[in-house]
Amino acid sequence: MKYYVVDAFTDEVFKGNPAGVCVLDNPIDDSTMQKIAGENNLSETAFVVKKGNDYDLRWFTPKAEIDLCGHATLGTSYVISNYVDIGIKNMTFNTASGPLKVKREGDLYEMDLPLREPQKIELSREIISDVIGDYPAETYLSRDLFVVLETEGQVEKLIPNFSKMIKLEKGLGVIVTAKGINVDFVSRCFYPKLGVNEDPVTGSAHSNLIPFWSSRLNKDVMVAKQLSARGGKLYCKMAGDRVKVSGKAVLYMIGNINI
Repeated sequence: MKYYVVDAFTDEVFKGNPAGVCVLDNPIDDSTMQKIAGENNLSETAFVVKKGNDYDLRWFTPKAEIDLCGHATLGTSYVISNYVDIGIKNMTFNTASGPLKVKREGDLYEMDLPLREPQKIELSREIISDVIGDYPAETYLSRDLFVVLETEGQVEKLIPNFSKMIKLEKGLGVIVTAKGINVDFVSRCFYPKLGVNEDPVTGSAHSNLIPFWSSRLNKDVMVAKQLSARGGKLYCKMAGDRVKVSGKAVLYMIGNINI
């Protein structure tokens, strides 16, 4: 099968979040997809196959299939538009989270994602501090544990304890966020339970971050930055019970997988 690696949420190679994209002529079994994702050892590998006018899309971390992935959807859209159905501007992907629509406008790819409103919960500040390396201002829960800090600097300087994080009962991963200085908000995202200690740029996390910061800042259109070592920029918009996340992408590699 044809295999692409695309750096998502950036226009520079070696930045943003690298996504593996496998373009299939026909579906393959789950076990093989999981083995390929483990072999690739990227935070996510996407598997896409054309179905009529739409595309079936699934995402795998090195350890497990997940129900939503933004950066690998962006990477897949880039591959489809530039190498498969060249020039296509509107794409619909059938996924575990329902149909996801992507619209290409120039070098920006706008993803329409489900909104996931985080719900406030009470957790021990000491326990959270022990895991992430700083005291939380607030804690919330959706699919992931959602931790709010006071400043951008705190988010940037965090040194989490992943052996303790993996033992947390609540949340698939941990999203840490704060109000931004030169952008509306910043974040970092950690998924050691899925074999990804820190995800460089996490589109799916913004299903939670956008409604939270929209309400907090009283804004429907925002710019966000993920403060990983690679970094990435996301253009965010509220859209009723959905969110729109836009970003750029750049090709790193084209190859063949032989199995």
